[in-house]
Amino acid sequence: MNKIIYLDNSATTPTRKEVLKETQKYFLKQFGNPSSFHSVGLESKKAINKARKKISKILNCEEEEIIFTGSGTESINLAIKGIAFREILKGKRGHFITQKTEHDAVIQTMKWLEKMGFRTTYINVDKKGIIKLNELKTAIKKDTLLVSIMYANNETGVIQPIQKISKICKEKKVLFHTDACQGAEYLLLNTKKLGIDMMTINGSKIYGFKGTGALYKKKEIKIEPLIHGGNHEFGLRSGTENVPGIIALAKALELAEKEKKIENKRLTKLKNYMINKIKKEISFSKLNGSTKRLPNNINFSFFGIEGESTLLLLNEKGIMVSTGSACSSQSLEPSHVLTAMGIKHEIAHGSIRFSLGKFTTKKDIDYTIKELKKIVKNLRKISPIWNKKTGLIKK
Repeated sequence: MNKIIYLDNSATTPTRKEVLKETQKYFLKQFGNPSSFHSVGLESKKAINKARKKISKILNCEEEEIIFTGSGTESINLAIKGIAFREILKGKRGHFITQKTEHDAVIQTMKWLEKMGFRTTYINVDKKGIIKLNELKTAIKKDTLLVSIMYANNETGVIQPIQKISKICKEKKVLFHTDACQGAEYLLLNTKKLGIDMMTINGSKIYGFKGTGALYKKKEIKIEPLIHGGNHEFGLRSGTENVPGIIALAKALELAEKEKKIENKRLTKLKNYMINKIKKEISFSKLNGSTKRLPNNINFSFFGIEGESTLLLLNEKGIMVSTGSACSSQSLEPSHVLTAMGIKHEIAHGSIRFSLGKFTTKKDIDYTIKELKKIVKNLRKISPIWNKKTGLIKK
């Protein structure tokens, strides 16, 4: 394998050189514990405060409304379970709402809530992957505690109407949390304009470090911590702060915000080029999800073949893609996101997610499609479910 063509940026991104450079001294020289009161520790504390200020400015919120966590998943758990634990301590239970195409970090947390005696509702999406707003309206009850709907889907890149959702939640006087991990690099993050109460972001999707994340939470919202100990992060996330990771998160977010307009334009052009080329050159291929999607996301189903086989053969050619979410890639079940959109299991099994990134070029896309055409053709030759005349599954 010579050159690697990395088209799995929705799973994780490489760390940018500018981000790495910004953090190096916090590994080697300014390595102090931010809770220590000597000068080395105070330097680390100062750096965290600076990072928090930088992020709060981008999110248009107060500094104390940013809570640093160890990942996007932890941030999501803190938002949802934090509300649930608050109710448990009062001896109460209640109702939570999400949608059927959420990331497993939300879905599995909701399943845990059910075990703890809470009621949950999973709102349907349409064939394009957009949440059914009328269904959301009717699902909200008097004891609904929280609605958690992701900003942009990790598999299809479909962008949800966050401002419309927040309006519904405000009218019903219900808290609204959004998982913005996939969208942070590309979408509006102004919490006031979005109208949200809580929002999750992480570093590994924006060219920062893995194992870093943050939760934006309005200061008036009361939640219980998941981790107890040294009363760090305003008493909501104990544990010595990951100083380099926090610095990296802030720097990566700052760079993303600065370059967003130009990079979105570049990626959208590449995305449309790839979509049109696949449609033209590979028969019986289906683009999954709405056209209102992230500028870097392309999710296709190729009839008559399995996505796992396609992934492995592309890997042999040095092309890195995904069959869906990296967090559920060990599962052989069809994507819950695609099936929730009404896509048949046999078609969902043939899906591939191509997620472009900062270093993706037109040359990379041309090479990928060239190899993809050969792989699809060869797999269909040996597929027991392929009908070359209709492209449909044989009955």
